[in-house]
Amino acid sequence: MPKPIKPSVVLLYLLFFPIISQAGPHQAAIASAHPLATAAGFEILEQGGNAFDAAVAVSATLAVVEPSSSGLGGGGFWLLKRAKDGKEIIIDGREKAPLAAHADMYLDKQGKPVPNLSLDGPLSAGIPGLPAALAHLANQYGRLPLSKSLDPAIRHASLGFEVGDHYLRAATSREHILQSYPASADIFLEHNATPKPGFRLVQRDLAATLQRLAIAGHAGFYRGETATKLVEAVRKAGGIWTLADLQQYKIIERQPIVSEYHGIRMVSAPPPSSGGIVLAEMLNILSAYDLQDSDSVTRKHLIIEAERRAYRDRDAYLGDPDFVDIPTERLLSPDYAAGLRVAIRTDRATPSETLNDTPSINPQGDHTTHLSIIDKQGNQVAATLSINQSMGSGFVAEGTGVLLNDEMDDFAISPGKPNAYGLVGGNANRIEPGKRMLSSMTPTFLQTKDRIGILGTPGGSRIISMVLLGVLEFAEGHEPESWVSIGRFHHQYLPDVVEYEPDALSVEDRHGLEKLGHTLKPTPRPYGNMQAILWDKKAGLLKAASDPRSEGAAWVRH
Repeated sequence: MPKPIKPSVVLLYLLFFPIISQAGPHQAAIASAHPLATAAGFEILEQGGNAFDAAVAVSATLAVVEPSSSGLGGGGFWLLKRAKDGKEIIIDGREKAPLAAHADMYLDKQGKPVPNLSLDGPLSAGIPGLPAALAHLANQYGRLPLSKSLDPAIRHASLGFEVGDHYLRAATSREHILQSYPASADIFLEHNATPKPGFRLVQRDLAATLQRLAIAGHAGFYRGETATKLVEAVRKAGGIWTLADLQQYKIIERQPIVSEYHGIRMVSAPPPSSGGIVLAEMLNILSAYDLQDSDSVTRKHLIIEAERRAYRDRDAYLGDPDFVDIPTERLLSPDYAAGLRVAIRTDRATPSETLNDTPSINPQGDHTTHLSIIDKQGNQVAATLSINQSMGSGFVAEGTGVLLNDEMDDFAISPGKPNAYGLVGGNANRIEPGKRMLSSMTPTFLQTKDRIGILGTPGGSRIISMVLLGVLEFAEGHEPESWVSIGRFHHQYLPDVVEYEPDALSVEDRHGLEKLGHTLKPTPRPYGNMQAILWDKKAGLLKAASDPRSEGAAWVRH
């Protein structure tokens, strides 16, 4: 039986490793999902900003140029590390349920979910957190005023930009819902249909909204003209927002999840993101195996079995920590992982139905985004942002240009009953007024004596398994190009299926895993959009990589 790392060793490592400090890389790197956003970050760095100012610029610009994935109407998690004192913190800008929300709001009289009610239109929208997070980042961590860091986003919204294939695919997939709302169709469609290649997206109302945020900060979005327009438009279209919902929204600074794997110190997102706990639990389970020397089928089998157990615990225990008690210490314990490991067989898959019968929680939507940044001083940011599914709710609040999220679907709409994704959820993630919905976002830092890694990705419930594969690549000494391009596979406890990208598993892998009892299902297309940075201190090198599956850009500059 393999032996887990002793908790005392882990504790000493975690206590003392963070105080070790070194000079910065003397270069800067930014990886994001769009070239204009990456360029915006460097524009702010060149004006004297730090990584946190650049994160404001990149986040806001993504809200303009990648409306299918994030926006002022959405939210996210920003993982920060400040070089001067080693402070590590998460800015929780996750959306919240409106104060008028209730557990049965998406159910019919028979208690069944009403199709698409939690996915389309203003009733599906949580109260946005991204504008509050941008203001907090600038005020508490940046060098430049918020107005300066928002300049690139305001410029691109006002003057417009030529959209790419990613936008056209998103607009096509959500054309029907965008057509349902005149303000949405006027902005994102062309003559009420999906635009043709070469379409220039101009968002003047959004530019004005950004300008009010730039001038007045938090109050420029959550009070005054913007707030009034948002609430009037939402309520006119059947939503339940009030001015009080916006006025009471605040970001929360939370302590990140810190764990260890084979000498790598990992820092990741805490609840209400499930990312950090599930990632740590999977790696604790895997820590006793020699994955690098295992044959391909055994390696993948063990990873799948670790995912199965950790995702089961995600469903059973995780939610908004301000509303539910989470056994974090137990879930992160190597001893707990050792107990889970005992039941893993190398010669047979464990049917999920034989584990405790806890329903699987619905995933966060596929259309999210990520950015990774390090500046010359060594300040670090990993941020994952979302509006849930492509184009969020499809609803733009008239006069604001703000495309609202549909993150309310990330709650367990009805425990034990399938949601729009065909999955079911548990009580820890039930809808409650003012509650933050559970997320899968996993912005992550990796640290050894000689190497720093910064990574994250969109991808719904698959986010955590993608970051897991990236961490394992880092652990084996590979560079960021490998982290972002490796073939991906995923298991989330229920449904009891291994999803895999086309060509991610060889014929031998597929036959071997099926022989062990796994059910395999290829995804229609590749998934994820990882953005990654490596600082190799020993070699004095800084490298960045953007997922080849999409249109992002990763640059390193002096």
